[in-house]
Amino acid sequence: MGLFGRQSKMDSDVETVEAVLPEQYEEVPELPTPLSTTTIAKGVTVTGTLHGEGIIQIEGTVEGEIDLTGAVVVKETGLVKGPVTADTIRVAGCISGDVVARDHMFLEKTGSLDGDVTTASLVVEDGGTLNGRCTTTKLPVPELEFQGARGSAALEFGPEFELEE
Repeated sequence: MGLFGRQSKMDSDVETVEAVLPEQYEEVPELPTPLSTTTIAKGVTVTGTLHGEGIIQIEGTVEGEIDLTGAVVVKETGLVKGPVTADTIRVAGCISGDVVARDHMFLEKTGSLDGDVTTASLVVEDGGTLNGRCTTTKLPVPELEFQGARGSAALEFGPEFELEE
């Protein structure tokens, strides 16, 4: 209704529109599961075996084995008494036990490790202490695929060789 009792032009032009929804929605792909982070706080002592997937940050004490798919970070106040196995291990505190880092091991200048290390990549900062043996392994090399090669003929050069563009 418009001013002074007159019907406005907009009121007469209004139509009712119904929303049409598709009967089936496309499947939404699931996001990859993020690696969870667990922190063992300063002043806390955990005794036992830790198995799992994700990232563990140790600021307190762990007495036992750590076997993880992911990363272990031992902060300056952290202490681990037992073997540690993980993809990546970073030590600023202290580990007393053997270490297996499948990808990378980083020993910071404040870090100390009393035990043997097996890893593909080892970095020891100036000041970091490693008391044990170190064995380096090779990272797995991905299969090489030659795309567009025409077999052994692609490797031959001669008078009829032409460079493909």
